[in-house]
Amino acid sequence: MDGDIFSSVRQTTFKYERIRSIGSGILESAVTTFILLIAIRVYSASGLYKGLLAGGASLGFLISPLVVHLAEVRKWKTSHGAAYFTLAGGFGFLIAAPPHSFLLFFLGSLLGLAASSAVVPLLTQMYQENYPAAERGLLFSRTFMLRIGVAAFSSQLLGLVLVHPMGRSVYVLILFGAACFLSAWCLLQCPSTVLHIPVQNSFLKNFALLKTDPLFRITMICWMFLGTGNLMMIPMRVEMLANPGHGIPLSVPEIAMLCGVIPNLARLLMSPLWGWLFDKMNFFRLRVILNICFATGILAFFTSRSTSGLIIGALIFGVSTAGGDVAWSLWVTKFAPPERVAGYMSVHTFATGVRGVVAPVLSYFLISFCSIQAIGLVSVCLIMIATVLLLMEIRKGYWSDSHASGLVN
Repeated sequence: MDGDIFSSVRQTTFKYERIRSIGSGILESAVTTFILLIAIRVYSASGLYKGLLAGGASLGFLISPLVVHLAEVRKWKTSHGAAYFTLAGGFGFLIAAPPHSFLLFFLGSLLGLAASSAVVPLLTQMYQENYPAAERGLLFSRTFMLRIGVAAFSSQLLGLVLVHPMGRSVYVLILFGAACFLSAWCLLQCPSTVLHIPVQNSFLKNFALLKTDPLFRITMICWMFLGTGNLMMIPMRVEMLANPGHGIPLSVPEIAMLCGVIPNLARLLMSPLWGWLFDKMNFFRLRVILNICFATGILAFFTSRSTSGLIIGALIFGVSTAGGDVAWSLWVTKFAPPERVAGYMSVHTFATGVRGVVAPVLSYFLISFCSIQAIGLVSVCLIMIATVLLLMEIRKGYWSDSHASGLVN
């Protein structure tokens, strides 16, 4: 009987997660390309504002421990708490939509990006509860395939819409708001439970895990180097292709193709493989492979001025991101006790938020002193530091600690 209940919960979650992937795919194009593109082409925003918008989703990660704590205090089901914040994100994009007001665009976009990303720990807890461990990565990657396909299609479509950006950016931002509303409705339909962590503790209580869990601590350090390197370069892709000051300004459809369509098609093809590898492979080894792929993609994209080099870089970035999607979203399920997944994930997303806010601002600061290519080399060095740290832990056999038996598979 318990098996039948679990099967029903899995099927319901999988059903509505597939529908939610439509909204998530549209929102992904907002995060990776179009909010920043509107800021550059419509409002001619300064480097500081562009950096903050590029890190908008990371602001949500910063407040994710507070979101988890609020869900505990309010006794919300995890999927319902995620829905409430996603709704707030939808209203943020509607606030950003009116034309000719950069202030509304900036504040509304920040709210939309932050609120819709702050829910990640709650979603990971839902996956922990509703998907069996043996196929969690595979089920997640299957819903992500639809998300990626929608992201690729919407990137191409919105690239054509924004050929005349001033008149049409309104409709694009309204679409982002509608995508949030669709995602929130789907989350309200997903089964989930109330978090069982004691509510009398501070929302900062989960940060004690960095002291008490050494495996979690070293992995978080590796994530910090890797993530900073990656996040420095994501806005630089749009900057290099859209800003005439960097020598290769392209049309909006061409930018959408290189920053959205091509990477997402590569992700679409590779996502099932990475999901399968996540379920079957030692996590540290998987992370090393991904690090090398990310570094190679950055070198290919930012050191080439030819169309073929840009396409190859975009393809490698997409392949790497497909694995990063699964690894970033689910890795704590291999570390944390089942009832503590949201707590572990809140620390991870907070750290992601720190680097996600700092890295784009840092890259826009550095660009006034050096070339984008030099920034790319700095990024690759940070990724390789993370890789060396992981290799050292593998050599020590640290991953085989009984606490981390889930890492071995």
